Amino acid sequence: MARKPSVFRRWLLRGLLVLFLLFLLLQGWYFAHIVAWRWVDPGSTAFMDARLAQLRETTPEARLRQQWVDDAAISPHLKRAVLAAEDAKFLEHEGFDWEGMQNALEKNLRRGRVVAGGSTISQQLAKNLFLSSERSFVRKGQEALITLMLEGVLPKRRILELYLNLIEWGDGVFGAEAAARHYFGVPAAQLSPSQAAWLAAIVPNPRYYDGGPATAALKRRLERIQRDMGAVKVP
Repeated sequence: MARKPSVFRRWLLRGLLVLFLLFLLLQGWYFAHIVAWRWVDPGSTAFMDARLAQLRETTPEARLRQQWVDDAAISPHLKRAVLAAEDAKFLEHEGFDWEGMQNALEKNLRRGRVVAGGSTISQQLAKNLFLSSERSFVRKGQEALITLMLEGVLPKRRILELYLNLIEWGDGVFGAEAAARHYFGVPAAQLSPSQAAWLAAIVPNPRYYDGGPATAALKRRLERIQRDMGAVKVP
């Protein structure tokens, strides 16, 4: 006669099943939002909400500066500059730049610290939309799944439009329109090549450069972006 599974084993299997179902529900929630964002603009992101809560710890009335603008109202100079700075192979990959990730890993190992990330624009968008800033294998795995959803559902032009409207560009400043007005007093559509390159250069550490000094590292990054902008293709 076959042995009956132990009580512990039954409860373990039930627990694993519940966890799997919760995992599927969570992925469905992410996927439903991404599908909606093909046509509807997000009102906020997980990163924006976390930043606002942080600001309100010291200033209860704090507000974020962000104004959505359509793709056509963003300077093509800014699109080229950001792609040159953050993801030159944006139109070629399907969410992951494996060569870029390998190069970033090698650079970090040489320097003995994290100096390059290797994340694509799609990966950065996935993190900003839904996830926290914590570093863990679980979070990176979830980021990868969301990246696949973004690439599978949204055209490249929409992914870039979302990214440019939602990333942080200063202390409480989010999106291209707010950044252009904050730093240069012009709408995003009127950014010059040099202004666009400067905005792209500060993306890795925007709060530091919001009113801060232009470091030698920033100047080198700016020169590289200005050199590479012309070769970048925009969706």
